[in-house]
Amino acid sequence: MNDSVRIAGLGGVDPRDNARAVRTWRWLQWVLFGFSLLAIPAFYFELAVGSPSLHQAGRALYVCMVAGFVASLGWMTHLSRKPRRFLMRNRCDVLIAAGAGASVAWGVSTWSSFEWVLRMLFMGLVAVRIAVSLRGFFSPNRLLLLLAAAAALLASAGAGFYWLEPSVHTYAEGVWLAFESSATVGYGDMAPTTPASRVFAAFVVLLGYGLLSLVFASIAAIFVEQEERLLRREMHRDIKTLQAEIASLRREVCSLGVKVHVDEDSVGQDRPSGARD
Repeated sequence: MNDSVRIAGLGGVDPRDNARAVRTWRWLQWVLFGFSLLAIPAFYFELAVGSPSLHQAGRALYVCMVAGFVASLGWMTHLSRKPRRFLMRNRCDVLIAAGAGASVAWGVSTWSSFEWVLRMLFMGLVAVRIAVSLRGFFSPNRLLLLLAAAAALLASAGAGFYWLEPSVHTYAEGVWLAFESSATVGYGDMAPTTPASRVFAAFVVLLGYGLLSLVFASIAAIFVEQEERLLRREMHRDIKTLQAEIASLRREVCSLGVKVHVDEDSVGQDRPSGARD
């Protein structure tokens, strides 16, 4: 991984570490990715007003996260030759496990400002981990995958607004609010009014804006690639023409050199035998 990922605390396993640890991490990182996704419904289940069953479901999801992260990181430290260095390279995962554990220990009553800050920092770490795990899939040259991801994000965000925002009465209105948020249009006809929907809108804006940027960058890259392909063809044709001209000039120079050599020999033969140079 590059230096920026290591600085973010998601460095994975050192390639020079134990070979078994390197092989295990190739599939175990996707297990951690799956456990990271549990934080999204857990966060909003705990924001549900007047629903103790959803609160308990949110806590249960956090418990699953803690168990999954602790078991995975513990297994990797057992396999690694340098467990302390492995934990330092993946300190973001350690913080996520600690944040999920704190979410289980804390109450589900109305959150204070300090708890809001901590939970937003926790969700920010989870978002960074998810983005780093998926960075290879969302490259600008995968237009169909990006369009499918954007459609899935829009559909799921519409369902989220329909569930969290009281002013949204239909699923279509939820999708429209999701599009306004992700495209950062802000017509003013709809706006999030509850803390849960506002937090949800913040993540929709960040994810949607980034994803739409990749979509448009991919479309622009297609046109640029076509222009570059035409330029390469023209350059290849010009290079072939230049090579042909250089070969023709080389033949002419060689023929001129042979002719000059023959003329010099004939002049030497015509001179008198006693003449000096």
